[in-house]
Amino acid sequence: MPQKSVFGKPEDCSEVLLHACCAPCSSAIVEWLMANGVRPVIFYYNPNIWPREEYVIRKEESKRHAERLGIRWIDGDYNHDGWLDGVCGLESEPERGRRCEQCFTLRLTAVARKAQELGIKYFTTTLASSRWKSLEQIERAGRQAEMTVPGTVFWAQNWRKGGLQERRNQLLKEYGFYNQQYCGCEFSAHGVPTKTVLRQQMRAAKEQHASQLTQWSKETAERLKLRLRESRIVMAYWPLSDEVDILPLISWLVAEGKTVLLPKVLDDETMELRRYTSPADLAEGAFHILEPVGAAFTDYEMIDVALVPGMAFDAAGHRLGRGKGYYDRFLSSHLAPRSSHLAPRIIGVCFPFQRVPLVPSEPHDVCMDAQQTTNSI
Repeated sequence: MPQKSVFGKPEDCSEVLLHACCAPCSSAIVEWLMANGVRPVIFYYNPNIWPREEYVIRKEESKRHAERLGIRWIDGDYNHDGWLDGVCGLESEPERGRRCEQCFTLRLTAVARKAQELGIKYFTTTLASSRWKSLEQIERAGRQAEMTVPGTVFWAQNWRKGGLQERRNQLLKEYGFYNQQYCGCEFSAHGVPTKTVLRQQMRAAKEQHASQLTQWSKETAERLKLRLRESRIVMAYWPLSDEVDILPLISWLVAEGKTVLLPKVLDDETMELRRYTSPADLAEGAFHILEPVGAAFTDYEMIDVALVPGMAFDAAGHRLGRGKGYYDRFLSSHLAPRSSHLAPRIIGVCFPFQRVPLVPSEPHDVCMDAQQTTNSI
């Protein structure tokens, strides 16, 4: 066991390989290490994360954070099938059960091997910053890893202490990090929240990321332009204050000579489309939302792309709306999704945190062909 300072720093440690599960969890730890004379090298190794889209979002956030600080960042292998083989037989274990400890052991052993390869004696993990994880399991996994890989030492540290948990929450807001809603693997995601709970989670996430919503909206609108350059008729939406703001995109579509259609809710709770050319075409409608006032557009087969807002989306294209069912009724009746070999017709538009592992779905729910946020094309 290495000699430790008050906070657990090994006295001969000037460099450490930091296994990072995500940017939020590593942020305060990296700050503390650098302030205390320890040079961190970040190793992003998380083959447990599912689905791949979620893995990529967390990975890119971690990479951007390291680049911003000028820290070396190393990309691990995303071999999810290999990870599944490693936890085979433990799928039904509860959180903090044997599956979690096996997962920690697999990942930390890979971290130890990378440390040995790099000639770095000490390795540690941001897993020990999560209140949802068992510190005892993490330490046992780290000790097993150091025994398996000679010449390495696991720095067992409770990274929740020393004010780091509070600092993490501050940095989460300052940097506007994507903050995941579950641990990582499909088994931890099996406790899928109800639609009501998921809506509550998304509202809380919007408040948490309020300072980033404007920038994310701009980036998403710019990426949508790439998708829509060849489109002639586009169904859009007039955004609510907590939805991705696509108003600049709508203005661009009109300026490009494209036909823009906006939805209007009727008294019988159905939805129809009307053409938009300028703000003069709008009047306050249902739920105090601005809606178009022109004649109904019914040539649905002519619509190239439909942009659809929502509360949450998953990798399979399931969408969580606000609970009224307007979009599902309209889309199922008039705008069926396209086959996979064709360009997307129905695109869910969302902020990064609105992409979740699983959205509770019912047979009548309509799936999106694709989703558009800040970091997907």
